[in-house]
Amino acid sequence: MMSGDDMIAFATVDDLVARWRVLSDSEERQAEVLLDDASDLIRTECPRYAAANPMTLKRIACAIVKRAMLTGDDAAGISQSTQTAGPFSESLTYSNPAGDLYLTSAEKRSLGYGRQRAFSISLDGGADA
Repeated sequence: MMSGDDMIAFATVDDLVARWRVLSDSEERQAEVLLDDASDLIRTECPRYAAANPMTLKRIACAIVKRAMLTGDDAAGISQSTQTAGPFSESLTYSNPAGDLYLTSAEKRSLGYGRQRAFSISLDGGADA
């Protein structure tokens, strides 16, 4: 069962605004929901999140939400653009067209995901042969 702390978002709308831009009222409402979802994603995907610095959790939650919200902006979030002068053609490819929430490999490393150490276990019980 989840405790009250497991329901708290790692970042606030003010944290997102400080790292990105001023949001409209409807964007603020969307950001609040997405920050909750991003925090849940971090908890689900990175079991060692609790050992991470609170600033790291805040930074990554904001980055996840920013990526998701960039989809609606005019030119932000575009990974490829092609323009032709005649007879007028333009092609845009968005890096995250569906506005999905996801963690990058670097963010996962920052949260301790994948920091496994190799080890060995003696199966002979230490007995001399």
